[in-house]
Amino acid sequence: MTDQPQVTPEQDQAKQAITIDGVEYQLSELSEEARAQVVNLRITDQEIARLNQQLAIYQTARAAYARALAEKLPSKQAH
Repeated sequence: MTDQPQVTPEQDQAKQAITIDGVEYQLSELSEEARAQVVNLRITDQEIARLNQQLAIYQTARAAYARALAEKLPSKQAH
């Protein structure tokens, strides 16, 4: 078992299941508290994905600023 459970949603018209650490569970068979934790995990995963997208944008911008700065610096020889 890993420190952080891997949650994979699987949707079917007849049933809704979730796979946690390689074991499939029917959402309808989980307690209300367990379903609430599934929702929390999904929301957290979505926020992590959003933040990763923002990080990629900022890293791209930083690289562009660094290139622009390098173009504006006077040319010098390395010692």
